[in-house]
Amino acid sequence: MRLVLGLLAAAAAVPVAAQTIPAPEASAQGDVAVTIYNNDLALVQDRRDLSLPAGRSRQEFPDVSARIRAETVTLNGAGLGIVEQNFDYDLLSPAALMQKAVGETITLVRINPATGAETRERARVLAANGGVVLQIGERIEVLRDDGLPVRVIFDKVPEGLRPRPTLSVTLTAPRAGRQPVTLTYLTPGLAWEADYVALFDENAGRMDVQGWITLNNQSGTAYRNAEVVLVAGSVGTGEPQYGRTFPPPPPLREAGIETAARERLGDFYLYPLPQRTTIAQAQQKQVSFLDVSGAPAQRAYEYRNGWLGSSDQPVSVNSVLRFSTGRAQGLGDALPAGTVRVYQRDSHGTPQFVGESRIGHTPMGSDLGLTTSQAFDIKVQPTVEQRTRVNSNGSRWRTAMRYKLTNASPTPVTIQLVQSGLWGDTRILAESQKSERRSADEALWRVEVPANGEAAVTATFDTRY
Repeated sequence: MRLVLGLLAAAAAVPVAAQTIPAPEASAQGDVAVTIYNNDLALVQDRRDLSLPAGRSRQEFPDVSARIRAETVTLNGAGLGIVEQNFDYDLLSPAALMQKAVGETITLVRINPATGAETRERARVLAANGGVVLQIGERIEVLRDDGLPVRVIFDKVPEGLRPRPTLSVTLTAPRAGRQPVTLTYLTPGLAWEADYVALFDENAGRMDVQGWITLNNQSGTAYRNAEVVLVAGSVGTGEPQYGRTFPPPPPLREAGIETAARERLGDFYLYPLPQRTTIAQAQQKQVSFLDVSGAPAQRAYEYRNGWLGSSDQPVSVNSVLRFSTGRAQGLGDALPAGTVRVYQRDSHGTPQFVGESRIGHTPMGSDLGLTTSQAFDIKVQPTVEQRTRVNSNGSRWRTAMRYKLTNASPTPVTIQLVQSGLWGDTRILAESQKSERRSADEALWRVEVPANGEAAVTATFDTRY
């Protein structure tokens, strides 16, 4: 077989001018099922019909993932025995052709731009390291980018170069004939994530939510007409997780205890796509999986002071969208991790983007509070009014705090004012408004601030150090 390659110069990335190898139009895959996990991992099951001779033979499986984890490959068929398997990942490309041609003889074709005359010379490839070095007769020549049209003709495709990722398996069959076999393997490069679009109606206290599955294929291979199942959760991969912890994501205010009406696999929820689909290489594909109208939702305002300290200027509070994933008064589903993008209609009825927030895997029945933005008109300024040492060794201190809350909007608001960093032995000695001790680390005040007005909270803390 003869292969013609067009070169403008040295070699490393030379455009193909003509190609006698037929382009792979149809996939060699069979009946494909793909299970995709959240942590850049997928399980591919490819059922193909093979015509096998009796005894030992070598079978090739084109169109596997270019990033296949070869050590995870299994091949199942009636009475089949696996002797050896090889993954040929050295794909056919102009650079690979030239690299494999080192030590071989090729044909150079040059065209005179003035006359169009074509000349051919046989040349031996001496090197292809950042440029192509050739021996032509008694002279040594380096192909360079001088603007002159040059083509290289290869006598054959070198051994080991494949137009598509190919797995070669040497196997034994008890008898000749056509039979189905199932090729199974793990691969990175296939991932998915949930994306949510929420249209919030603040006056009605409701929102519509559309959930989308976004598939991303960077595995180097397309999966045609595949049955796709998505697994919400990160499966263990055997990789060390030094110092890794799993705190709840910030938007999760209270974990739910309801079971969603979805298929489960161990501790994971499954999200099968409703129909077969093709996942092309280097493609993002979106599929709807959640569509809820009129779910209860409300706007809340929150401010958190990280420690008993002052701010030199007022700080905007967080604008938070509160809602539930519960069955009765919420979205009624378990939500896989992803990004929630929130929209509201302006005075003309046009939806406008007002913020986004990420959520983790969230069980059904959970309460969520998504921080979408910082409020323009609503601010808090914490101030240390006095800090004194209580005992002689300096182990206990008394801190008097004042929190000034202002509201420049035309409607009254309630701000959830949180003082955190209190530690377990902190006591509140006095406060102008009763607080709620949500944990050993936090105290919460729900402060009503009038429209175009202000309010204040004072508190005195007894702390260690």
